[in-house]
Amino acid sequence: MESPEQKVFIVDDDDAIRDSLAWLLKTRGLPAETFASAEDFLAQCGPHQAGCLVLDIRMPGMSGLELQEKLAESGCTLPVIFLTGHADVPIAVAALKHGAFDFVEKPFNDNALVDLVIKGLERNARIRADHAEKATVTSRLSQLTSREREVMDLILAGKLNKVIADELSISMRTVEVHRARVLEKMGVRSAVELAQIIASQDPPRQRG
Repeated sequence: MESPEQKVFIVDDDDAIRDSLAWLLKTRGLPAETFASAEDFLAQCGPHQAGCLVLDIRMPGMSGLELQEKLAESGCTLPVIFLTGHADVPIAVAALKHGAFDFVEKPFNDNALVDLVIKGLERNARIRADHAEKATVTSRLSQLTSREREVMDLILAGKLNKVIADELSISMRTVEVHRARVLEKMGVRSAVELAQIIASQDPPRQRG
Protein backbone atom coordinates (compact mmCIF):
# COMPACT_ATOMS: atom_id res chain seq x y z
CA MET A 1 0.00 0.00 0.00
CA GLU A 2 2.56 2.60 1.06
CA SER A 3 6.29 2.61 0.52
CA PRO A 4 8.44 2.04 3.64
CA GLU A 5 9.58 5.64 3.94
CA GLN A 6 6.06 7.06 3.96
CA LYS A 7 4.70 8.60 7.15
CA VAL A 8 1.56 10.41 8.23
CA PHE A 9 2.36 13.88 9.61
CA ILE A 10 -0.21 15.25 12.05
CA VAL A 11 -0.14 19.00 12.73
CA ASP A 12 -2.65 20.17 15.34
CA ASP A 13 -2.38 22.41 18.42
CA ASP A 14 -4.75 20.13 20.36
CA ASP A 15 -2.71 17.54 22.31
CA ALA A 16 -5.62 15.13 22.61
CA ILE A 17 -6.34 15.14 18.89
CA ARG A 18 -2.68 14.63 18.01
CA ASP A 19 -2.30 11.71 20.39
CA SER A 20 -5.56 10.02 19.46
CA LEU A 21 -4.89 10.36 15.75
CA ALA A 22 -1.36 8.98 16.08
CA TRP A 23 -2.68 6.01 18.07
CA LEU A 24 -5.51 5.43 15.59
CA LEU A 25 -3.17 5.42 12.61
CA LYS A 26 -0.67 3.12 14.30
CA THR A 27 -3.44 0.60 15.00
CA ARG A 28 -3.89 0.44 11.23
CA GLY A 29 -0.17 -0.02 10.65
CA LEU A 30 0.50 3.57 9.56
CA PRO A 31 3.54 5.29 11.12
CA ALA A 32 2.71 8.78 12.35
CA GLU A 33 4.63 11.81 13.59
CA THR A 34 2.97 14.69 15.44
CA PHE A 35 3.62 18.43 15.60
CA ALA A 36 1.97 21.03 17.83
CA SER A 37 2.27 23.82 15.26
CA ALA A 38 2.91 24.57 11.62
CA GLU A 39 6.17 26.21 12.63
CA ASP A 40 7.35 23.00 14.34
CA PHE A 41 6.57 20.99 11.22
CA LEU A 42 8.50 23.38 8.97
CA ALA A 43 11.46 23.37 11.35
CA GLN A 44 11.74 19.58 11.35
CA CYS A 45 10.50 18.45 7.94
CA GLY A 46 11.72 19.36 4.47
CA PRO A 47 9.55 19.75 1.37
CA HIS A 48 10.42 16.31 0.02
CA GLN A 49 8.86 14.17 2.73
CA ALA A 50 6.96 11.07 1.65
CA GLY A 51 3.52 10.38 3.03
CA CYS A 52 0.45 12.43 3.88
CA LEU A 53 -0.22 15.53 5.99
CA VAL A 54 -3.21 15.75 8.35
CA LEU A 55 -3.47 19.44 9.17
CA ASP A 56 -5.66 21.50 11.45
CA ILE A 57 -6.99 24.43 9.47
CA ARG A 58 -7.10 26.87 12.40
CA MET A 59 -4.13 27.13 14.77
CA PRO A 60 -2.36 29.85 16.77
CA GLY A 61 0.53 31.39 14.83
CA MET A 62 0.77 30.04 11.30
CA SER A 63 -2.57 28.63 10.16
CA GLY A 64 -3.03 25.39 8.29
CA LEU A 65 -3.81 27.33 5.12
CA GLU A 66 -0.60 29.31 5.42
CA LEU A 67 1.38 26.10 5.88
CA GLN A 68 -0.32 24.59 2.82
CA GLU A 69 0.67 27.64 0.79
CA LYS A 70 4.30 27.49 1.94
CA LEU A 71 4.53 23.79 1.14
CA ALA A 72 3.04 24.34 -2.31
CA GLU A 73 5.60 27.07 -3.00
CA SER A 74 8.42 24.69 -2.03
CA GLY A 75 7.22 21.99 -4.42
CA CYS A 76 6.06 19.66 -1.64
CA THR A 77 3.96 16.75 -2.93
CA LEU A 78 2.41 15.71 0.40
CA PRO A 79 -1.37 15.37 0.05
CA VAL A 80 -2.98 17.67 2.63
CA ILE A 81 -6.07 16.55 4.55
CA PHE A 82 -7.53 19.41 6.57
CA LEU A 83 -9.23 18.93 9.92
CA THR A 84 -11.91 21.59 10.24
CA GLY A 85 -14.72 22.77 12.48
CA HIS A 86 -18.16 23.38 11.02
CA ALA A 87 -17.60 27.13 10.72
CA ASP A 88 -14.44 26.55 8.66
CA VAL A 89 -15.98 24.29 6.03
CA PRO A 90 -16.20 27.09 3.41
CA ILE A 91 -12.50 27.81 3.99
CA ALA A 92 -11.68 24.13 3.57
CA VAL A 93 -13.65 23.99 0.32
CA ALA A 94 -11.58 26.94 -0.93
CA ALA A 95 -8.43 25.08 0.12
CA LEU A 96 -9.44 22.17 -2.12
CA LYS A 97 -9.36 24.53 -5.06
CA HIS A 98 -5.79 25.38 -4.13
CA GLY A 99 -4.61 21.79 -4.14
CA ALA A 100 -5.68 20.27 -0.81
CA PHE A 101 -6.46 16.56 -1.06
CA ASP A 102 -9.61 16.67 1.10
CA PHE A 103 -10.98 17.84 4.41
CA VAL A 104 -12.67 16.16 7.37
CA GLU A 105 -15.07 17.93 9.67
CA LYS A 106 -14.68 17.50 13.45
CA PRO A 107 -15.82 15.34 15.14
CA PHE A 108 -14.70 12.89 12.50
CA ASN A 109 -15.37 9.22 11.89
CA ASP A 110 -12.19 7.32 12.72
CA ASN A 111 -12.41 4.74 9.96
CA ALA A 112 -13.42 7.30 7.34
CA LEU A 113 -10.40 9.45 8.23
CA VAL A 114 -7.97 6.54 8.10
CA ASP A 115 -9.40 5.42 4.74
CA LEU A 116 -8.88 8.95 3.44
CA VAL A 117 -5.29 8.98 4.75
CA ILE A 118 -4.61 5.69 2.94
CA LYS A 119 -5.88 7.21 -0.30
CA GLY A 120 -3.60 10.19 0.30
CA LEU A 121 -0.62 7.87 0.82
CA GLU A 122 -1.46 6.02 -2.38
CA ARG A 123 -1.62 9.30 -4.31
CA ASN A 124 1.72 10.41 -2.88
CA ALA A 125 3.30 7.09 -3.85
CA ARG A 126 2.04 7.51 -7.43
CA ILE A 127 3.32 11.09 -7.62
CA ARG A 128 6.74 10.13 -6.28
CA ALA A 129 6.99 7.17 -8.64
CA ASP A 130 6.08 9.43 -11.56
CA HIS A 131 8.68 12.00 -10.54
CA ALA A 132 11.31 9.27 -10.20
CA GLU A 133 10.50 7.91 -13.64
CA LYS A 134 10.77 11.37 -15.20
CA ALA A 135 14.09 11.95 -13.47
CA THR A 136 15.35 8.65 -14.88
CA VAL A 137 14.32 9.63 -18.41
CA THR A 138 15.97 13.05 -18.03
CA SER A 139 19.18 11.40 -16.83
CA ARG A 140 19.17 8.99 -19.77
CA LEU A 141 18.56 11.81 -22.24
CA SER A 142 21.61 13.62 -20.87
CA GLN A 143 23.77 10.63 -21.82
CA LEU A 144 22.95 10.91 -25.52
CA THR A 145 25.44 12.54 -27.86
CA SER A 146 24.26 15.41 -30.06
CA ARG A 147 24.17 13.09 -33.08
CA GLU A 148 22.18 10.51 -31.14
CA ARG A 149 19.71 13.23 -30.17
CA GLU A 150 19.31 14.16 -33.85
CA VAL A 151 18.69 10.54 -34.78
CA MET A 152 16.27 10.13 -31.89
CA ASP A 153 14.25 13.18 -32.94
CA LEU A 154 13.92 11.79 -36.46
CA ILE A 155 12.96 8.37 -35.11
CA LEU A 156 10.26 10.05 -33.01
CA ALA A 157 9.07 11.85 -36.14
CA GLY A 158 8.41 8.40 -37.61
CA LYS A 159 11.10 8.53 -40.26
CA LEU A 160 12.69 5.40 -41.69
CA ASN A 161 16.42 4.73 -41.43
CA LYS A 162 16.96 5.52 -45.11
CA VAL A 163 15.27 8.92 -44.75
CA ILE A 164 17.26 9.66 -41.59
CA ALA A 165 20.48 8.76 -43.42
CA ASP A 166 19.60 11.12 -46.28
CA GLU A 167 18.64 14.00 -43.98
CA LEU A 168 21.78 13.72 -41.86
CA SER A 169 24.07 12.82 -44.79
CA ILE A 170 25.30 9.66 -43.11
CA SER A 171 25.20 5.99 -44.10
CA MET A 172 22.35 3.62 -43.32
CA ARG A 173 24.77 1.54 -41.23
CA THR A 174 25.66 4.59 -39.15
CA VAL A 175 21.97 5.33 -38.58
CA GLU A 176 21.45 1.74 -37.45
CA VAL A 177 24.33 2.03 -34.97
CA HIS A 178 23.02 5.33 -33.58
CA ARG A 179 19.49 3.94 -33.40
CA ALA A 180 20.68 0.92 -31.41
CA ARG A 181 22.65 3.12 -29.04
CA VAL A 182 19.68 5.44 -28.50
CA LEU A 183 17.41 2.53 -27.61
CA GLU A 184 20.05 1.02 -25.31
CA LYS A 185 20.79 4.27 -23.48
CA MET A 186 17.10 5.07 -23.08
CA GLY A 187 16.41 1.59 -21.73
CA VAL A 188 13.77 0.70 -24.33
CA ARG A 189 13.39 -1.98 -26.99
CA SER A 190 11.51 -0.16 -29.73
CA ALA A 191 10.67 3.22 -31.21
CA VAL A 192 7.17 2.84 -29.77
CA GLU A 193 8.50 2.46 -26.22
CA LEU A 194 10.85 5.38 -26.84
CA ALA A 195 7.95 7.58 -27.93
CA GLN A 196 5.96 6.56 -24.86
CA ILE A 197 8.60 7.53 -22.32
CA ILE A 198 9.40 10.80 -24.09
CA ALA A 199 5.69 11.67 -24.22
CA SER A 200 5.48 11.09 -20.46
CA GLN A 201 7.91 13.95 -19.83
CA ASP A 202 6.28 17.09 -18.45
CA PRO A 203 6.95 19.80 -19.45
CA PRO A 204 7.66 18.58 -22.99
CA ARG A 205 11.32 17.98 -23.79
CA GLN A 206 12.98 20.75 -25.77
CA ARG A 207 14.46 19.41 -28.96
CA GLY A 208 17.63 20.43 -30.68
